[in-house]
Amino acid sequence: MSAGTVILVGCGQMGSAMLRGWLASGAASDVAVVEPAGVPPALADAAGVRFYRNPAELVAPAPSAVVFAVKPQVIDAVVPDYRPWVQPQTLFLSIAAGKTIAGIEHHLGDAALVRTMPNTPAAIGRAITVACANARVTTAQRQLCDALLAAIGETTWVEDEGLLDAVTAVSGSGPAYVFLLIEALAAAGEQAGLPADLALHLARSTVAGAGELAQRSGDDPARLREAVTSPGGTTRAALDVLMAEGGLPALMRRAVLAATRRSRELAS
Repeated sequence: MSAGTVILVGCGQMGSAMLRGWLASGAASDVAVVEPAGVPPALADAAGVRFYRNPAELVAPAPSAVVFAVKPQVIDAVVPDYRPWVQPQTLFLSIAAGKTIAGIEHHLGDAALVRTMPNTPAAIGRAITVACANARVTTAQRQLCDALLAAIGETTWVEDEGLLDAVTAVSGSGPAYVFLLIEALAAAGEQAGLPADLALHLARSTVAGAGELAQRSGDDPARLREAVTSPGGTTRAALDVLMAEGGLPALMRRAVLAATRRSRELAS
C-alpha cells in the first residue's frame, strides 16, 4: 500500500530511518519533512522529499498521514501546529514514548490517531513496533499505518493502550538491556584472559547469532537454552550462577517493572 502525501515531523534517528524506508519501499513517494535543524546531510538529495524548518512554511496537499517523530518532552509544543490538518481522511501517527492518545487528542481534537512504540533497530529495518489506535482510525488507515511502519521492521497491534507501558519496558528499552549484556559478556571474557578486542567481537557475534537463531527457529527460548546445556558441562556451570535466586531472571523482572512504572509516570 502506497500513501499519498505524508508529513514527517522530526527527522532525527527514528524519523530518518522511517524516511529512508519509505523511499526504498515506495510506501510514500511524496514526503514533506518539518525539521528545525534542517536537512540531514545523508538525505539532502532524496527525491520526492521537501524539507521545511517550521510548519508555518509547510506547503503540501491534504496529507494521508502526519507522523510525529519527535521526542516526548517537546511533543506538547509541536502537535498543536498540526491541528489545521485534522480531517477524517488524515491519519496521525505518534512514535513519542509515553505520550498517551488522550494527551495528543487534547491538542488535535477529533483526529484519527495511532500511538506506537518502535525501538532503535529501526535504524537497520529490524524494529519491532507495537501500535494502538483510537476509535476514529479506519481499517484502511490501519493498513496505511502498517505500510508506513513496515519501512522500519515488524508491527503488531494491541487494543488496550495500557499495555504500552509494559511494551516500552520490554521492547522500547530492551535494546539497551541487550547492549549491556554485550558489554558485560565482553568484560567478563577479558577478565577471563581474552584480549579486549577478541572478547568484544565474540560477545557481539554471539548475541547477534543467538538472537537470529531464536527469531528464525521459532522454538521456545527455554528449549533453545536447554539444547546448549549439557549436564555437568560449562554452560550448566554458568547457568547455575545466572539462574540462582536473585540472578538474571529476577533482575530482569525488576528492571522491566521499574521501566514500566517510569513509563506510567511520564504519561501522567
